Amino acid sequence: MSDFSFWLLFFSTALALNIAPGPDLLYILTKTIANGKKVGIASSLGVCTGALFHVAAAAVGLSAILVSSAFLFSIVKFLGAGYLIYLAYQSFRSAGTSLNIKSEEQPKESAWTAFKQGVLVDILNPKVAIFFMAFLPQFIRDGYGSVPIQLLYLGLLVIAVAVVVEVIYVLVASKLTEKVRSSKTASVWIDRVVGTIFTGLGLKLAISSSI
Repeated sequence: MSDFSFWLLFFSTALALNIAPGPDLLYILTKTIANGKKVGIASSLGVCTGALFHVAAAAVGLSAILVSSAFLFSIVKFLGAGYLIYLAYQSFRSAGTSLNIKSEEQPKESAWTAFKQGVLVDILNPKVAIFFMAFLPQFIRDGYGSVPIQLLYLGLLVIAVAVVVEVIYVLVASKLTEKVRSSKTASVWIDRVVGTIFTGLGLKLAISSSI
């Protein structure tokens, strides 16, 4: 396979995988709908920063240990599920005040807070480790450097594609929901929907298997 064909296949696959809605994208969109563009972008950057951890782990073989150990997988899985359900609880408790952009009663979620949450959400999702361990080795080539180095730069490229795709999603979602978020009644319902989505993501992660 020529270099052009290789990179065309790699980036086409990476783009398709990132365009398809998944848990990370769903999490980012709920943050965007609830808090706007700035927080949405911060959430995306946080999730992608968390993905860097998994890429680095895959490059040095730590992800293989996590995938092969049911005990370690379960620990990380339940920590991640618990954190998502905690975020759901916060959304249900806010009763719309955290989403209403006209309200001055409660400070809005900061971009830095959203970033940190995104990092934790991704790091505590062992399914991300499995994804990189399954996807990246398919593009390892003989004669193009050591396997860990190839895994590292291929993973970084996948994350770069994810940032571009997710920011586009965030900009569109923010534009579509800006007026809705200014309504107190709509904000209450958005909070409930966000809480429900986070609960669903947490429960899905909790009952997931390592394969």
